[in-house]
Amino acid sequence: MDICSFALLDQVSDPLSLQQELAALLRQNWLPHVNHSDYSEGHQGGWDVLPLRCAAEYQAAHPILQAFAITAGEHWQNLPCLDSSPILLSLLQSLTCPIKSVRLMRLYPGAEIKPHRDIGLCLAQGEARLHLPLQTNDALNFYVDGKRVPMLAGELWYINADQVHWVENKGQEARINLVIDCEVNTWLREWLYAAKIRA
Repeated sequence: MDICSFALLDQVSDPLSLQQELAALLRQNWLPHVNHSDYSEGHQGGWDVLPLRCAAEYQAAHPILQAFAITAGEHWQNLPCLDSSPILLSLLQSLTCPIKSVRLMRLYPGAEIKPHRDIGLCLAQGEARLHLPLQTNDALNFYVDGKRVPMLAGELWYINADQVHWVENKGQEARINLVIDCEVNTWLREWLYAAKIRA
């Protein structure tokens, strides 16, 4: 049984440096999210993604394949835009657990991610999805299992993606989250339990 729907794990120590790296990454070629049935567009756009780490088999493939998070691959590889982002890279290296997919995901003003589940992507199944908002607004609503997750920029959260979750951006600026998929090990499990106890 999973311990929770979501939990605040940590806060980044240098959010300004992260914002500077994000400014450079915004100049990269972002891709519309492939699952168009799972979101509706707003007046400025929909939901797009910039892959930063992918299954090794897709390292030289089309970026659409690199953007897939759920795959049977056992080996994962950083992409050049992550290797050229030392603050993000350092943050990921501080996580003492196996890291799979890493992506930046942008939800434009007025856009919505519809209620859905990512089957098996939860602590109880040995997988964990972490979200780090880099850019957000007060009218961004992220729900897991019917409860609003009070995410603020610079906070690292665990999300039980196996539960029904959805997002609506009712604000005036895009929301950009760093989304990290990890394997659960003893270190991560203990961190999550400690976070739940503090809550």
